[in-house]
Amino acid sequence: MIWLTWRQHRKQALFTLGALVALAAVMVPTGLAMHAKYDSLGLPACRAALGSASMITQTEAVARCESLGHQFEQQFSGLTFVAVLFVVLPVLVGVFFGAPLVAREVEQGTHRLVWTQGVSRLHWALVKFGLLGAITVVLAIGYALGVSWWFQPLVTATSGRLAYVAFDVQGLVPVAYTLFALALGVFAGTYWRKMLPAMGIALVGFAVVRVAIEVLARPRYLAARTLSFPPGGQTPNPAAGDWVLENGVRNAAGELVLPGAQIGPCPAGGCGNTGAGPGAYNWLRYQPGDRFWTFQGIETGIFVLLTAALVFFAFRRLRTIA
Repeated sequence: MIWLTWRQHRKQALFTLGALVALAAVMVPTGLAMHAKYDSLGLPACRAALGSASMITQTEAVARCESLGHQFEQQFSGLTFVAVLFVVLPVLVGVFFGAPLVAREVEQGTHRLVWTQGVSRLHWALVKFGLLGAITVVLAIGYALGVSWWFQPLVTATSGRLAYVAFDVQGLVPVAYTLFALALGVFAGTYWRKMLPAMGIALVGFAVVRVAIEVLARPRYLAARTLSFPPGGQTPNPAAGDWVLENGVRNAAGELVLPGAQIGPCPAGGCGNTGAGPGAYNWLRYQPGDRFWTFQGIETGIFVLLTAALVFFAFRRLRTIA
């Protein structure tokens, strides 16, 4: 049974391996260039000197670090679009591996032959799901480690690891996304017995769940913190890696009068010319950068549970397929 499963899916596996090799051929030289530039600019020492506190007094060292970060970002910002490609790679596993696993067998009628040759549905599913799942885990771990290494300098120099896209391609979550995509494809294939509709459902379903969790759930995994600071006082630390959810300027009554803005030191006549009025202060709501691994664990757990549920319902559905 294992040999038969390999024979059926070896072309897909070899094609995936070839795609990963091609991807590595792009990642390795660009990753080495980013790491070398990051070190040559002195950004590691510069950002280490700023520490990890959320707020810091504006100094020449802060301005220098921000300048070096902008210089690095200008040179390599185009690679952010490559990172977006990494975000969508997991869904391809669900579309091209998961969805055809059952749907193709049922569409072609070959499942009847297999299940009448001394191979039970449970045995067939365990071998199929188990082998494909094991291969997926190995490839996903290698992919996650490679992308995390590749993206690390750009993330550290710019928005931080909790930001959108950066969070999605680092740490544990890429493995969880990939397993979820595979399970969703298999589940779709047990309900829609045509391969193409199953692939479409897997694609749309993955996108909907990912966007919903990323936009609605992730910012609320833990209660966000807030900071208020006067114009010209301390400013957010660019090295902290905090994920700013909302910021602006509030007036003396606490009303948000300038969303998405921040004011510097007020002139002698006060801050009235900014539209904020006397007593205005800067405000922001954020998730601290040191919650990265906590958020990774929470989101990984969510997708592992969804994966387990989809596999369970896929097994139940297999019993009803004629």
